[in-house]
Amino acid sequence: MDPHPEPPEGVGPHEGRELTLMLAGEKPLAMFCDIVPSPYAWPDAAFDPHVASGRLVKDEIFTQTPDGRHTVRHLYYALPGEAWRIQEAHALSLQHCDRGSAAAADACARIGRLLGYREEDIQAFLRWAETHQAL
Repeated sequence: MDPHPEPPEGVGPHEGRELTLMLAGEKPLAMFCDIVPSPYAWPDAAFDPHVASGRLVKDEIFTQTPDGRHTVRHLYYALPGEAWRIQEAHALSLQHCDRGSAAAADACARIGRLLGYREEDIQAFLRWAETHQAL
């Protein structure tokens, strides 16, 4: 079994469209997380001009992996007036360490709501995650 299976097409409808949706006012929060250094490109260059102009708010939080071997960067962008979502999403994202628990599924659903996903997309992701043991 793939240890990091990808959800099916359509389950992550904001993927790669976060900035466009945020600037249109359709997405209140975007979050990105990976170890430092990341093998992936961080979206700072695209988002930060909008932070500078006041259209978006940015926060980043650094933590350590449970084994202490890696630094983890948690990067958040929110619409002005929606920055309250950052701390709640961050606290909930830390609960994902308890894989397979009802608390992890509840945290994932709440994060989806904070990110602006539609309820049917959240439920589709939760069904997929349960069958793939991805929570």
